[in-house]
Amino acid sequence: MPLNILHLSQDNWRSTFDAGHFRRGLGYAEEMRSTLLNLTDNSLRASCKGSSGQTYQQRINLFPTTHGWSINGHCTCPVSYNCKHVAAALLTLEHQQKSAVDHSTLITPSQKIAEQRLEGIAPQPILSLGSHARVHFDARKGRMLEQTQHRAALAFDYQGHLAYGRQGKDLLIRQQADLNLRVVRDATAEAQLRKRLTDLGLNIALRQSEALGEHQGEHFELPNEASWLRFVEKHLPVLSAQGWKIEMQPGFHYNLAQIDDWYAEIEESAEHDWFDLELGIKVDGQRISLLPVLLQAIRRTPWLLNGEAVAQRQDEDMLLVNLAQTDQRVALPFSRLKPMLTTLGELFFREPGEIGPQIRLPRADAPRLSQLANGPALEWHGGEQLRGFAHRLHALPEFEATVPSELHAQLRPYQVQGLAWMQALSELEMGGLLADDMGLGKTLQTLAHILSEKQAGRLQQPALIVMPTTLIPNWQDEAARFAPTLSVLALHGSKRRSLFRLIGQHDVVLTTYALLSRDLKNLSAHKYHLLILDEAQNIKNPRSKTALAAGQIAARQRLCLTGTPLENHLGELWSLFNFLMPGWLGDSKSFSRDYRTPIEKQGNEQRLAHLHGRIKPFVLRRKKQDVARELPPKTEITHWVDLSAAQRDRYETLRLAMDKKVRAEIARQGLARSQIVILEALLRLRQACCDLRLLDDSDTSLKSSDSGKLSALLDMLEELFAEGRKVLLFSQFTSMLALIEAELIARDVSYVKLTGSTQDRRTPVEQFQAGEHSIFLISLKAGGAGLNLTAADTVIHFDPWWNPASEAQASDRAYRIGQDKPVFVYKMITRGSVEEKIQHMQQAKANLARGVLDGGSQEKWRLTEDDLQMLLEPLTP
Repeated sequence: MPLNILHLSQDNWRSTFDAGHFRRGLGYAEEMRSTLLNLTDNSLRASCKGSSGQTYQQRINLFPTTHGWSINGHCTCPVSYNCKHVAAALLTLEHQQKSAVDHSTLITPSQKIAEQRLEGIAPQPILSLGSHARVHFDARKGRMLEQTQHRAALAFDYQGHLAYGRQGKDLLIRQQADLNLRVVRDATAEAQLRKRLTDLGLNIALRQSEALGEHQGEHFELPNEASWLRFVEKHLPVLSAQGWKIEMQPGFHYNLAQIDDWYAEIEESAEHDWFDLELGIKVDGQRISLLPVLLQAIRRTPWLLNGEAVAQRQDEDMLLVNLAQTDQRVALPFSRLKPMLTTLGELFFREPGEIGPQIRLPRADAPRLSQLANGPALEWHGGEQLRGFAHRLHALPEFEATVPSELHAQLRPYQVQGLAWMQALSELEMGGLLADDMGLGKTLQTLAHILSEKQAGRLQQPALIVMPTTLIPNWQDEAARFAPTLSVLALHGSKRRSLFRLIGQHDVVLTTYALLSRDLKNLSAHKYHLLILDEAQNIKNPRSKTALAAGQIAARQRLCLTGTPLENHLGELWSLFNFLMPGWLGDSKSFSRDYRTPIEKQGNEQRLAHLHGRIKPFVLRRKKQDVARELPPKTEITHWVDLSAAQRDRYETLRLAMDKKVRAEIARQGLARSQIVILEALLRLRQACCDLRLLDDSDTSLKSSDSGKLSALLDMLEELFAEGRKVLLFSQFTSMLALIEAELIARDVSYVKLTGSTQDRRTPVEQFQAGEHSIFLISLKAGGAGLNLTAADTVIHFDPWWNPASEAQASDRAYRIGQDKPVFVYKMITRGSVEEKIQHMQQAKANLARGVLDGGSQEKWRLTEDDLQMLLEPLTP
């Protein structure tokens, strides 16, 4: 059959096209996108409207083969050969033939077509940029995921004619029926422009994407968001200046609005107890609050904005966010986000809808405003008085104080700083927690503060100081020694009721925790300039009568003094601050939700840092090694002891019985409600480690040699006394001290003793300090605070306790200001027993205190069933 394109059917050519091109060509034909332009015996020329609106030209030639006909279809689209547009033209021709459409007007005899050349033209690069969000099901994660692809497409403009792709083929464009235009492409120039992009980090895209159409050029991609941001922000303006034509599609992810300015607006309440804070940006003259924007970003991508991720970000890194108000996107630098996210930790535990354009904060949180000033400049609006207040609180450690002239003491530099801190808090009417190490002079600093207030004429009402009963003599002595001009009234003992009427006539009133709730009616009948809690850990249980009573006494300023503000858990710290500034850290339930659970159980460093930042202005904590460098060295030694054979047998029998009892209780009530039984089991095992007579004092067959620890202690004391050492020996068991006392009497060793039942505390302390005795036996609870025993150079902890802070307090009876001898601290631990395991758990509590008070990190810790199993393990060989 002679060649005649009018007799062509699908059967002749369909195998020449892949299924995809044929299917899409069929759709284009049905949508009537193809237009036939010219027919000859063996060729067809047509045009087809693409999906993006651009019209492509097709030139289709028919060739004879041994098996029939071959189709050679060329198109101006990126595919260029036997594409969907070619298929659409052939299908359109076939359809029109079947419909008896007259093609006579299109048919022209074969003729030679003239050609016009356009060459020597420098191509202008056109860079198109687009994005496409693709939602797909991730089988591994079992949920729908959204993935956004970004592409850049490079094309070349030759005087209005577009070319792209690496083939470098000339463009052949039909100008008229008998005239073609051949555009000769400059392959060398195109290669240089392509290399310009690859030099900037772009790579040829290996996968197709709907971010841009095929007709828009050769697709390029970048590896990550940071690369796209850097390219758009730094390189795109340079390319534009060099003559590149930049075309951004409407949905391009990195088509960012410019931030004109950053602002912060403060609105104070009339009562001055809270303020509203708004932080935002200005875009095209419009102010946009960032707080709801950031809250939404935190909820959508928490892994990008948690504490660890933010800390690792460089200041120049950017976070892209959507601005719902303007339907724009902006890039926020982490140099500004870091202070915002670390300062406003509430954003991480508020839900969408709880934070609008503003966030409401208590006035005590004003110091955080100073931290917001870090990073790019902020334009502040309002709140001048509050910001001044914030600056004062933030700079508290830098304040200088004038030491009162009537103070009979030479304050050390850190003590002057402590006085300045209390004076600044007083001026701002804020409470504070003086948490210096034991022995650094918290009593002296407090007396200096009271004396300063009196000399300034501000002590119009008394200062009420609450303390453990045992510290009344200490405060009386210190006041008489260092501040004799202060009139002091001590309210304790049975005769105190007759003294209530004298409260208003004194500068300082002393009372005790034991009497506080009992005397609350009489004490609260007066107003106080200062309310001070010494050894403030006594109110660590916020539901105790003592804590509730302390909160009901009115005072212009409240202070807490304690070297151990946090002994076991964060709830104790909340109790102190609930006294100092009620409601500032929320109620107990919200504090547990927002801080305790994330920090203690989940090890959340971000919440830890946020809590530390909030309390930092109101906590002054110094350690001996930092401020009292004149102190001699302190050496801590773990003295390992082996249990006797009798102890090992009894320990293992007791352990098995207690393990069974504890597990039965946990099965019945759960771990949290089995604390009493657990503590009883651990107490009994600890007693077995000390001396079996603590378990059964009626067993007359037992003697000191049956206790490995007591035997080791007696040997140690003999050696220490031979060296002329002066020893403080602590135990939590007064019955153990009685057993040790009997051994000292039998050996004619001079000693003194202090327990909770000791009425006269002054005399044994004075005798020991005067060098009249070699050893001082002290129960940990009775002697852990308020004693100055610098005559000692050796401290022995006979039995360990959970709380390392309590042990450190006890050790600091000797290691404090005034000590001029090296101090050795021995912890006697029975090897392989529950005592050794307690030592390991102590470190967790020390980590928690360090993280919150000093701003360090902390490891996860909690008493779990695994911990319990470890504590109740059999003795190791």
